[in-house]
Amino acid sequence: MTEGSGKVKGMGENDVATSPQVLRRVNARRVLEHAWQTGAFTAADVMTETGLTRSTVIGLCDELVRMGWLTELEDARTFGTYTKGRPARRYSLRERAAVVVALDAGYDHVSATVADLRGTPLARRTASIAAAGPGRTERLADAAARRSLARTTVDEARRAAGVAAEDVVAIAIAVPAPVDADGTSPAEHWFWNLTNPGYAELFGGDAEIVVVENDANLAAIAERSAPGGGGRDVDSFIALIVGEGLGAGLMIDGRLVRGRRGGAGELRFLDHVEGVGSADGLALLARRWATEAVRSGAGAGADSALERLDPGSIDETQVGAAALEGDPVALEIVDRLAARLARICLVLGDLLDVDRIIVSGDASRSLPMVIDAAARVIEGSDDPSAPELRTSTLGEGCVTAGAIEHALAAVRARALDLRPSTRGAA
Repeated sequence: MTEGSGKVKGMGENDVATSPQVLRRVNARRVLEHAWQTGAFTAADVMTETGLTRSTVIGLCDELVRMGWLTELEDARTFGTYTKGRPARRYSLRERAAVVVALDAGYDHVSATVADLRGTPLARRTASIAAAGPGRTERLADAAARRSLARTTVDEARRAAGVAAEDVVAIAIAVPAPVDADGTSPAEHWFWNLTNPGYAELFGGDAEIVVVENDANLAAIAERSAPGGGGRDVDSFIALIVGEGLGAGLMIDGRLVRGRRGGAGELRFLDHVEGVGSADGLALLARRWATEAVRSGAGAGADSALERLDPGSIDETQVGAAALEGDPVALEIVDRLAARLARICLVLGDLLDVDRIIVSGDASRSLPMVIDAAARVIEGSDDPSAPELRTSTLGEGCVTAGAIEHALAAVRARALDLRPSTRGAA
């Protein structure tokens, strides 16, 4: 499409009268997208990038200033970069014209991060979900408690960022459950209903854009888009979150695959894979196997640090620490976990033909030696579809980074239909 065309491809004769408005809207989006991708800019910068005329660019920038998306800066002569002729007008995205909120609503935690339109975090608040009983498997605060905690955490983060409620333009919520286009999870599984207890409805009136997405999908978005992400240099990869369970975000040929009900990355099929048997996560299995070993006296007579622990309170971090110290029981558990993880990755590689599997989540931090050992097993296999296995470098903020990017992408797509705050605008 060229700037001067009178029709938009695919429009009928009855639509010719509206084509200039449609074209102007398209061009306004091009200018705003340029602003999103750069810092201060001039009309000449946009002209070079888009091929639009100077008068069109100036008119669109003025319109975007009135809408509240752009701010006009000191001209180039005042700024000291222009000395001859008419000084160039300079513009920039109003980074605080609106904010987005990323809510990581996990199994045992809630974390809310407020970010500006560049994705820069302004404030973050976290809260743990208290255990309902003495064991970690009973950490099951009910749906009402989770909704209340999520609401409180988001409000606290917003206040800490110093922004008004009306400044929130988008909220992206990460949950450890499959999610459909309406933000709901399938009703047949109690865990999915517990961890996604109606967040779309809860926050529906808080922002123009409210999206609920699977946490592993958001991890995949982060690995694809964030600086240092492990999926930036390959087209097909899996973001595998390991903790109490396993969840996978599938980025295939550069596109996130969700499935009809958002369950494309669910790994329940592992129930039927020999040598795996379930989608239980590394953290859960490390605790279970360590507890069983201690209670059975498997390490008796050996110099085992695990044997000196209370079998009722062993956690995966202690298993990892014991393995690093050479504890024979812990090392055996690490080998079992590594063999299991390697088998899962080889099966996923055969199914999806991906370049890489990137592991994040709690267990990637508490049991990094398991990922390293599994990678060596995979490298030593003769499977031609074996993917590369690596640990995410994005750390515990991986899901949050993906949620911020997901929210900002939704804002960019609908920006011309939104009205950012004009408080503090030039």
